[in-house]
Amino acid sequence: MQDELLTKLDQWHEEDQFEEIVEAITEIPAQDRDYVLVSHLGRALNNLERYDEAAEQFLIVAEEGKDDPLWHYRIGTAYYYLDRYDDARREFEIVNQLAPVDEDALEFLQWIDSKTEQDSAGESEEQEESAAELNAEPDTESNTEKNAKVESGSRPRVNTDSDSAKFWDDREEAFEKYILDPPTDEQIAAVEERLVFRLPAFYIEMMKLHNGGIPQNRRFPLQGTVSGGKDHITISGILGIGQEKKHSLCGESGSWPTIENGGYPEFGVMFCDTPADSGIVMLDYRPSGNDGEPEVVYVDKESNYKVTKLADNFEAFIRGLVHEDSYGAGE
Repeated sequence: MQDELLTKLDQWHEEDQFEEIVEAITEIPAQDRDYVLVSHLGRALNNLERYDEAAEQFLIVAEEGKDDPLWHYRIGTAYYYLDRYDDARREFEIVNQLAPVDEDALEFLQWIDSKTEQDSAGESEEQEESAAELNAEPDTESNTEKNAKVESGSRPRVNTDSDSAKFWDDREEAFEKYILDPPTDEQIAAVEERLVFRLPAFYIEMMKLHNGGIPQNRRFPLQGTVSGGKDHITISGILGIGQEKKHSLCGESGSWPTIENGGYPEFGVMFCDTPADSGIVMLDYRPSGNDGEPEVVYVDKESNYKVTKLADNFEAFIRGLVHEDSYGAGE
């Protein structure tokens, strides 16, 4: 019986149905829940951003989890988003002691250092924060470098001037599905060759700082309504540059597999997936050619693959994303 439940829990997790996980497990009396079930419950609560409740669940099985790096990682994630940075640091350091070296734990430790440094500096850092890049990394490029002539064939440097902590929603699901190590120039070139399209400079700069993930703002307004009365679209995540994760540009659920298996038009690169396979967001190279600056479009599978332009370029699309509160809780 429990094997069937665990299979369902794994399936719901893969389908982002975290409420179903919580409901199914909480129907079981607390005294009958073992370590595995409590771990599933805590993970689902983390993904629902109910971090206080998640931490409470993980603490119930603290003795059993003391030698499990996943337990320390998950409670560390809860502590991080509760702004309990000292507790989070302790847990992620234990992760790296038990399972060296966990890249995700190291990244959390870097963010904790950044957060605590910003807090200690106080108001004196407000000007630096306002100039921070998308992943909270300061622009160290000199004016001379910025004004230098771009050599033929090279990429211009772009300024992704937003705060990473505000843009990305780095829940556990994001690490499992999307987030990759920063791509090297060689990896970028290999992915572009495989895709047969040159990726936008702004996209590449974003991915060098935070390679794929789930944005805090996942809705994009449409100009007027399209078929079905839609006034916005919802995205699930942004694909990173690479192939290691299923949801990456060249992964199992990446651009070409999704386009080919879903019957989508082959005029560009799919870089955003959507809930329930309702459609995809693509870079459309038809106006620019394969090496130019593509437009961003939405291809609606439910409306006979209707193509709707969203933005003139990738940067405009990123800056046009809004929070779900703008449209209420529904899709």
